[in-house]
Amino acid sequence: MRIIRGLFITILILISLALAFAWMQPDHYTVTRSIQIQATPEQIYPYLAAPKAWKEWSVWNQRDPAMQIQFSGPESGTGAVWQWQSRTQGNGSMRFTEAQAARLLRYELQFEGMAAPSTGSLLLEAQTGGTKLTWEMQGNNQGQLLMKLFTPFMDRMLGPDFAAGLANLKKRVEQK
Repeated sequence: MRIIRGLFITILILISLALAFAWMQPDHYTVTRSIQIQATPEQIYPYLAAPKAWKEWSVWNQRDPAMQIQFSGPESGTGAVWQWQSRTQGNGSMRFTEAQAARLLRYELQFEGMAAPSTGSLLLEAQTGGTKLTWEMQGNNQGQLLMKLFTPFMDRMLGPDFAAGLANLKKRVEQK
């Protein structure tokens, strides 16, 4: 009986420590990656502004070829929406909230089961010899104690996907 009671107390302590750790984490996270592409912003922008074009370079689409995708709204730019269902990548939607041709695209990303959406942007900056493309995403896990456990690791979890997606985009754009 002592062993069971000791095990129970140990489990309670571990759960309490995990919850205390989560409670102390920041509510917000930001993930940012950039890449230099040897192309003009005008050549890159169509790959960003049209949801259907994301399938050509997004790492998440490549991970699940069976992903079911539906598009709505305009074909590109502000108001364009795509929704997906995936066994491996989760279910969600992305809506483009602001589009400035060859300069900026802002979006709202909502995953099923998440209380608050994430917001992101893709910023194109013309430079000598090409364009600097910066992909940034911010999120807020306020009020979601279990999600706050992941806040310190969001950059390590999403950053490599952003970098791989940008590398795929660079390869595709520079081949044309």
